[in-house]
Amino acid sequence: MIKPASTWRHALAAGCATLLQWVAPAAQADESLLRVRLSSDIRSTDPGTNRDDNTDAVVLHMVEGLVALREDTSVGPMLASRIDVSPDGLRYTFTLREGVHFHNGAPLTAADVVWAWKRYLDPATGWRCLNDFDGRGLTKVLTVEAPDPRTVVFRLERPASLLLATMARTDCGGTGIVHRSSVGPDGKWIAPVGTGPFKFVSWKRGQSIELQRFEGYASLPGPRDGYTGGKKAEVERLRFLVIPDEVTGKTALYSGAIDVFNEARSGDILEIRKNPATTIATAPAMDMFALLIQTRDPLLKDVRIRRALALSLDTGDIAWAVTEGNSVVNNSVLPRSSPYYGATQATGWQRNIALARKLLAEAGYKGQPIKLIANKRHSECFDSAVLIQAMAAEAGIMIELEVLDWATQLDRYAKGRYQAMAFNYSARLDPSFSYEMVSGPKDSQPRKVWDDATVQALLEQSENTTDRARRQLLFDQLHRKMLEDVPLIVLFNSADTVGLRRNVIGFKPWAPAKPRLWNVRIR
Repeated sequence: MIKPASTWRHALAAGCATLLQWVAPAAQADESLLRVRLSSDIRSTDPGTNRDDNTDAVVLHMVEGLVALREDTSVGPMLASRIDVSPDGLRYTFTLREGVHFHNGAPLTAADVVWAWKRYLDPATGWRCLNDFDGRGLTKVLTVEAPDPRTVVFRLERPASLLLATMARTDCGGTGIVHRSSVGPDGKWIAPVGTGPFKFVSWKRGQSIELQRFEGYASLPGPRDGYTGGKKAEVERLRFLVIPDEVTGKTALYSGAIDVFNEARSGDILEIRKNPATTIATAPAMDMFALLIQTRDPLLKDVRIRRALALSLDTGDIAWAVTEGNSVVNNSVLPRSSPYYGATQATGWQRNIALARKLLAEAGYKGQPIKLIANKRHSECFDSAVLIQAMAAEAGIMIELEVLDWATQLDRYAKGRYQAMAFNYSARLDPSFSYEMVSGPKDSQPRKVWDDATVQALLEQSENTTDRARRQLLFDQLHRKMLEDVPLIVLFNSADTVGLRRNVIGFKPWAPAKPRLWNVRIR
């Protein structure tokens, strides 16, 4: 018998406890300073290396790449004014925009782009997206050359229809072009000297990151358009304040100690709107909350146990309860807002306790505990884990929760050191990227969840065709196979929900669910 959603909310409430860990002093409005809450500290300032979602969000205010995401999540020129592709797809020629300068005043040249890309392609850099450009993934960049100061030529080993989209990925740091003074004489990273509308000032670890308006910024013309055009730094300074606790963050918002409260929970929407000093901005997001399963675990390598776990869950109730009804279930790796989300992607697991118990008996499961890792930085992860534990118990599956800080959980994820994990992925804006983030060889990329040769072949085909119908068929095949293999259980996509002081003007949430603080001012 499936319990009503109210019962799951009761279980959720019983498992949740928030401690007041940080108190922000109230402050009067300062039109020159915009203060923004971060749920955890950044991991570095080096684009696309030691990173997470918060890191990307901060760094992308300082650095820009040759291309970037537009508002509709398509890809457009950024530091490039023109892009020419050879008929065989093996040569990309970028013509650089004129009048662009780095934060140290140096003009942007093709030689700077070559230097930045050689650093990205050096394994010692530890770039998150190296495998997409070194031959292991999308393609191999054979050379990056500068035939003249405004021209950069990339030569590829094989065509890659998603090359520009990969360059623009936020988890790749937008492949931001930084000046060589960003590193010391020994090649070690110092701080980003980029071309973005804000420049780096300071980072007090565990406390705050301070950025300052770059007076020499050269914006693309036109209205605000994603990470590309119409950027204008309206405030003189940005201050990102690390406030892990949600209650403390809301208190800071209400008191005026911060102006922007990122990652507001669905349950906070009504409360924030009722406060006369604050309001809510929201937009559908393309992130993904899921239960990851380690398929190499001695117990969970048995697909029958993984299927039983999926059948023990009412993922619709989980999505509804965790988001207070603001998100609906989605068992597909593709977000519901994707143009490739169709009837096949709408199919998923249906709760069936009897069948779950039957599969467990066939697998010889004797109640061995499964350790499920979660964190409280992303409260949806912890809340989902509490409900998963309660629901799985009805099928006889014993789950033990282990709550870690986000940095530790991310390290465990990267090393594949877990049995099960409540996890969330930042937005991936092309379906191939959505599947790439969860699938691949575990031996060389332990963070990958789904290691299957057939899946890799289908994914590679999707990356090397622009035919819409062909891609849809491939994504349909991948979805059906995922439901069969159960390497993960996708739960829902959230919304980009942000609490704001009412005197904050111009803030606009969007699908990648990352704050963009240009074109934002304090009234």
